[in-house]
Amino acid sequence: MVSAVEFRIDRRSGVATYLQIVQQVQQALRLGILVEGDRLPTAAQVAATTKVNPNTTLKAYRELEREGLVEPRPGLGTFVSRTLARPTTAADALLREELRAWMERARTEGLAREDVQALMNSLLEERYPKG
Repeated sequence: MVSAVEFRIDRRSGVATYLQIVQQVQQALRLGILVEGDRLPTAAQVAATTKVNPNTTLKAYRELEREGLVEPRPGLGTFVSRTLARPTTAADALLREELRAWMERARTEGLAREDVQALMNSLLEERYPKG
């Protein structure tokens, strides 16, 4: 099955374009949007929708392959070989609903998307520091 993932590139983010593609695939794998056996869009398809050089997409796909998440099949495309999603629990559903309600409240209070993103990133770093 061809994946439903649509890449969105933020040229102002400071994050390399190929890494944005890698991160978006990883996120889709964690959320179960992409599952084992799904075919990723071709480099040409990604280039057509994002105006990204096809070699950039190929670099991202090679990184995902190195991580063991996808596998190229010559003549067929690049396929998801492993998921990052964990089984959904009742706690997940509750947390998601609480977060959805919080975000609605943030919007009502006038926070812009960028404000919410900055706040989330700040708390993420505070609670889940890297290495």
